[in-house]
Amino acid sequence: MDFTPTPEQQAARDLAAEIFGDLSTHERLSALGTGVDGELWKALCAAGLPAAVEEIGLVGLVLLLEEQGRVTAQVPLAASCAYGVLPVAVHGTAEQRARLLPALRDGTAVATAAYRASSRPTASARRTTEGWALTGTFPVVPWLRAATHVLVPALTEEGHTRCFLIETQPVSAPTTSAPPSPAQTTPAQTTPAPITLAATTPATHLSGAPLQTESVETTAPWAAGRLTLHDAPAEPLGDDDGVWADVLGRARTAFAGLQAGVCQGSVARVVHHTSVREQFGRPLSAQQGVLLRAADAHMDTEAIRVTAYEAAWRHDQGLPAATHALTTAWWACEAGRRVVHAGQHLHGGIGADVEHPVHRHFLWGRQLDAYLGPAPALLAELGTLLTEEEAA
Repeated sequence: MDFTPTPEQQAARDLAAEIFGDLSTHERLSALGTGVDGELWKALCAAGLPAAVEEIGLVGLVLLLEEQGRVTAQVPLAASCAYGVLPVAVHGTAEQRARLLPALRDGTAVATAAYRASSRPTASARRTTEGWALTGTFPVVPWLRAATHVLVPALTEEGHTRCFLIETQPVSAPTTSAPPSPAQTTPAQTTPAPITLAATTPATHLSGAPLQTESVETTAPWAAGRLTLHDAPAEPLGDDDGVWADVLGRARTAFAGLQAGVCQGSVARVVHHTSVREQFGRPLSAQQGVLLRAADAHMDTEAIRVTAYEAAWRHDQGLPAATHALTTAWWACEAGRRVVHAGQHLHGGIGADVEHPVHRHFLWGRQLDAYLGPAPALLAELGTLLTEEEAA
């Protein structure tokens, strides 16, 4: 294994770090509230970062998401790439790639996925005279309010698990004017522009319609929503049971990379705070208890990061990676929760301030823990998979 980024991956990571650092500041995030940062999303897409994921692979995506997690930037980069760009590029037909990828690359289309915590699908799919129709209810779908497409795993009448894409709102035309470059934009010069659902509510979103959406607020500001499908028209993505397993493995790895960045940001804030804050005439960082707690948080963060790199590298190399994706997802849940709790604890009373930046890392860490886990379920799934591999 060689986790050294390629020149292309490193260049993409550096560019992402610059854009996130310039636009995703504490002041802008505070002004944004719970919405999606439309201006930041446009800047990322204008820089070609979602499109670059096809070239830099899953390792490259993990590197980008680390940078996002460091500053808890409110954009659907993980979801749109893990559930849109990569699945369509890998499993889509030539016609689907030509039709869907351009909009996913330039950000005028945003993808997410609807499924429960279990890897088994809870939606059902049936053939109709016009194609496929899906039925199912999903209480929380991340970034649904910004999404134009939702990827849904569903059980067919033959008992097979297949992936389907549902269009939730029309794809808007690409913007003709480029957003300001990060060097030209400062928090004082700009107000965050959140992405929202279409101004007019399509008929498919009305009560009793095949597709219904409803806003849901989550622990972290993920612009989530409730999705209800009743014979909603859908198009299949791929033609075998292995597609969903591949998509889920990539998604788990990507969101673990996001958690690694969230934890890195939390630890960095701990290092700064305990270095400048003094108690009894000495910096907090000079206290052995503080040092040990911070060291544990650092090691937990490294465990998430390294396991995410390994799982991503194996995916990119075409090697079996299902157990590795489960492993990094477990670390992201179990260790990620410990890290963000330690981050708040080591800030003392300041850590309880909901307006302090470290609290945002706490919310994101807990949200990712809930989204990827629960951790015991991941361990159970991993144990089952390892047992099946040994039996084979």
